[in-house]
Amino acid sequence: QVQLVESGGGLVQAGGSLRLSCTASGRTFSSYAMGWFRQAPGKEREFVAAISRGSITYYADSVKGRFTISRDNAKNTVYLQMNSLKPEDTAVYYCAATTFNTFLTTTLRYDSWGQGTQVTVSS
Repeated sequence: QVQLVESGGGLVQAGGSLRLSCTASGRTFSSYAMGWFRQAPGKEREFVAAISRGSITYYADSVKGRFTISRDNAKNTVYLQMNSLKPEDTAVYYCAATTFNTFLTTTLRYDSWGQGTQVTVSS
């Protein structure tokens, strides 16, 4: 497993932007696929975006065209750039890592999770 620390959450008005970062411990970051998930109060954790070891990206339909996932292997960091934020994007956002490189849209594929960072979008 790898230790993950998220940062960059906060309060933003609708239409605004935030960039989340997730930094991993260890020297094998490039061997992990990475994902972002979110969980709103009273709801299940849901997939947001993922990036494979080869930087192929995947997005939930609800964020496609607004969010961008990227990775910097030299910095052991994955990013989630969130633009045109909506109140329904309000949630705790979690970073996750997996040694699998396919079927990255389900929580079941991931075995390392960060502590989460709160994103609140006001209307």
